[in-house]
Amino acid sequence: MMHSPLPAANRAQPTIDERMTKSPIVRIVGLSARMPWLVIALVLALAVGSAVYAKRHFAIKTDVNELISHDVPWAKNAADYMKNFPQWGIIVVVDAPTPEATEQAADKLAQALKTRPEQFRAVSQPGGGEFFAKNGLLFLPRDEVAKATEGITRAEPLIGTLASDPSLRGVLDALWLALAGVQRGELKLDDMERVMNAGADTAQDVVDGRPASFSWRALATGKPAAPDDVRRFLLVAPVLDFTALQPGHAATEAITAIAADLKLDRDYQAQVRLTGRIPMEDDEFGTIKHNAELNAALTLLAVLIILWLALRSFRIIFACAVSLFAGLAISAAAGLMVVGAFNVISVAFFVLFVGLGVDFGIQFSVRYRAERHDHPDLRTALRSSALKAGGPLALAAIATAVGFASFLPTAYRGLSELGQIAGMGMLIAFATSITLLPALLAVLNPPAELHPMGFAWLAPVDRFLERHRIAVVAGTAAVVLLASPLLIYLPFDFNPLHLRSDKVPSVATYIELAKDPRAGANAIEIIEPSLAAADARAERLAALPQVGKTTTLSSLVPTDQDEKIKLIAAAEKEIDPSLNPEKVEPPPTDADLVEALTTAAGQLTKIAGTNAGPGADAARRLGGLLSRLAQGDGATRARFAAALAEPLKYSLDQLRGELKPEPVTVANIPHDLADEWVTPAGRARIQVLPKGDPNDNETLRSFVTAVSAIEPNATGSAVLLYEAGHTVVHAFIQSGVFALTAIALLLFITLRRLTDVLLTLVPLMVAGAVTLELCVVLNLPLNFANIIALPLLLGIGVAFKVYYIMAWRTGKTALLQSSLTRAVVFSAMTTATAFGSLWFSSHPGTSSMGKLMALALVCTMAAAVLFQPALMGPPRSGISHQ
Repeated sequence: MMHSPLPAANRAQPTIDERMTKSPIVRIVGLSARMPWLVIALVLALAVGSAVYAKRHFAIKTDVNELISHDVPWAKNAADYMKNFPQWGIIVVVDAPTPEATEQAADKLAQALKTRPEQFRAVSQPGGGEFFAKNGLLFLPRDEVAKATEGITRAEPLIGTLASDPSLRGVLDALWLALAGVQRGELKLDDMERVMNAGADTAQDVVDGRPASFSWRALATGKPAAPDDVRRFLLVAPVLDFTALQPGHAATEAITAIAADLKLDRDYQAQVRLTGRIPMEDDEFGTIKHNAELNAALTLLAVLIILWLALRSFRIIFACAVSLFAGLAISAAAGLMVVGAFNVISVAFFVLFVGLGVDFGIQFSVRYRAERHDHPDLRTALRSSALKAGGPLALAAIATAVGFASFLPTAYRGLSELGQIAGMGMLIAFATSITLLPALLAVLNPPAELHPMGFAWLAPVDRFLERHRIAVVAGTAAVVLLASPLLIYLPFDFNPLHLRSDKVPSVATYIELAKDPRAGANAIEIIEPSLAAADARAERLAALPQVGKTTTLSSLVPTDQDEKIKLIAAAEKEIDPSLNPEKVEPPPTDADLVEALTTAAGQLTKIAGTNAGPGADAARRLGGLLSRLAQGDGATRARFAAALAEPLKYSLDQLRGELKPEPVTVANIPHDLADEWVTPAGRARIQVLPKGDPNDNETLRSFVTAVSAIEPNATGSAVLLYEAGHTVVHAFIQSGVFALTAIALLLFITLRRLTDVLLTLVPLMVAGAVTLELCVVLNLPLNFANIIALPLLLGIGVAFKVYYIMAWRTGKTALLQSSLTRAVVFSAMTTATAFGSLWFSSHPGTSSMGKLMALALVCTMAAAVLFQPALMGPPRSGISHQ
């Protein structure tokens, strides 16, 4: 007679002793407990050797161009462009009170930088330099050229007076010449009000001891200098040192030092600021370091407090810390051996390792405390801990490592290397947790536990979840599904400028300059095979509503040159004898200046008389100040003389050059300027600027998509920002699919039940969905910095879910009261403290990372502690005791 098999529940189950004998993890832990000093010596020797290796070979690849695979089409376009044209990593902004001072300071600095080719590969002056100084009038509209030349011709008498005596004495003679015209009735005193007030403002600054300036150009044009007139740019392509943490720091320091040596602030009252990609990255590094030591100390203190609340033993805490940092040293060395150098993304491995690796130590230590309450013998407690926690820890470590390994095939090389290093790190952290940690516990021998572990006060919650599990599961699912349309509005902020603090000088300067076309912020660059092709394509692009301006080499050839040159030549012929006199007066002595000032003051007082009106008021004001200068000390008079005479000499020289332009053709554009637009092989560059705010994401997105539709090979900062965002998002989606698939397969192989796999993964997906939905509700967009929180969610999420499913499979109930929940809660709190401290960083990108990490941890822990037990329900009969 055949007997039917016994029900699963009635089959003989292996005893605890049998399972201890068979479990390899129990054997390893038992061996570590029996020979602790040998294990400690071996592991710590490996850790110290690894630390020495890591210190000697530590390197960071700071070249952000290496973060994306070079095989991506848009990256190939960028590499092609960078190979052919200079890359202006630094924008030098020169501001001064007057156009003359600004130009002189910018010219002087540019010439100094060009003498250092070992530090600066190329230096450009958009709209400045000798070429534009000589041909500046040709770039004005024809009507403005006619107006300017007519004004120059009318001013011939004044120009002659000033050119023959370019000093304060000559200026006062020119003033008397104008006042004589008032006396003859040729012009009204009110017509000179602006001129006299300009001179009086300068004199007042000198008398009051303030920096003084005077603009002859503003005087000639009859209107105040516009912001663009008193600002010049230098575009600098520095030599970078990618072996340094700040590759461009030496170049930025050199520019600052050169500007100081030239005394631009003293001679021209010029302010020199640096912005652009390289200065912003340098400043960003400084911002991240700001208060970093204090934040790290406070974070460490908070972590130690949480560990004390979880473990209640300094001996156990010490063992966990030693095990954690030994694993970190070994993992860092292994990572450097594999990838050679960290990148700016993979360097986050250190934070990830501490945040995730501490979980293994806490899980094992809390389990040990629980077993030590039941088994007073230390070795027995350690082996029992290994039996009950070893399997879940191993599965969690492998699943987390698989999750990180899923980043390997993506095009986001920075994240791929992070996944490679962190994946190994998780396995190493597990290994130290079952070798070094139990060995240290065996040597330190913490006292036996008098009270059971767990949260007995959570018993009512356990009972609630047991009685209302269907309502909890259904309610959670309903909320998540009803909120799922929010995911359509989940934003990804692809603009890294928004991750930087606008209080940093380089960032504030960049934001200020973004709308200035000369700065070329967020431009699109296109390479065509010839200049003719570039001109044709530029004309087509200019018709797009999203495009503000297109520029090619041909844009540097002025229109209507023949007519403009005739007007300029006629004016030059008229005033040449006055502008270039045969005799120039020698510089005046101080006595000459006293006489000239006294005479001018008397003339102004006389002509003002008792008259009313703005002209008379200005004359009296200027006359009084000139009288004070005449009666003052020689140094004050010299300052006033320099404030007027120095810009006068520069303006006269500039006028002499502007009146002798030459016809501009593509062929005679200076080589250093032409090389910025056409390669020696004839390939031509088009620069396309957006219409609207170039820092607005929607403007930028519309601009890039419109231009790329016509020119798929477009590149430049705008395209790089936009496409890099797409690549990063695609990489995370791709790796997420890979990770979930691989983890599901691993869980199925281990658990051998599809329902158990789903019971593990569904809470993880719920946590992920809720996290992203809350990002929309809280207006927390994903960006290049905080998106790294998603692998954290995956790593910790898988680990927490595995712990609960494995406990449930062994028949455990009342999970919230158990030591497992105690370990999960304190592990999450420790990790949240470590990562959440980033929230308070003054650096916006780091702060956003901390916010999203804290949010992800809360959602992950809630899904593990509250949703998963309700989803699993009571253990099924005949459950496996593996």
